[in-house]
Amino acid sequence: MNYPDNLKYTSDHEWILDNGDGTALVGITEFAQSELGDIVYVEIDTVGSKIAKGDVFGTIEAVKTTSELFMPIDGEVIEFNAVLDESGDDNPAIINEDPYGQGWIVKIKITDQKDIDSLLTAEDYTSLVS
Repeated sequence: MNYPDNLKYTSDHEWILDNGDGTALVGITEFAQSELGDIVYVEIDTVGSKIAKGDVFGTIEAVKTTSELFMPIDGEVIEFNAVLDESGDDNPAIINEDPYGQGWIVKIKITDQKDIDSLLTAEDYTSLVS
């Protein structure tokens, strides 16, 4: 499995990419999407809300289960990835195909930049799921 070095990870299987401008993208790892199976729906109703590290910011539904999504650091959800909207031609299964690219879930405004340093490295996360 692939765990890019430029991301940080949580033990709850979320990743975060620091955009370098006070914002970050958040998604789920390749391991998480493979465990969930075919993703059919993502529900995010927290856009505009400040969410504390470890609190739920949404849910992800797969054919066989529904799972909560946990915020990796304190931050404000400022955008939901419109590609994941099930209406029209959009497709939440993009998370299965490209979890670290087009399959990002939310964009957040970072509350404290130092929080990212406390997360797992790719090497740490690989050890966790191996």
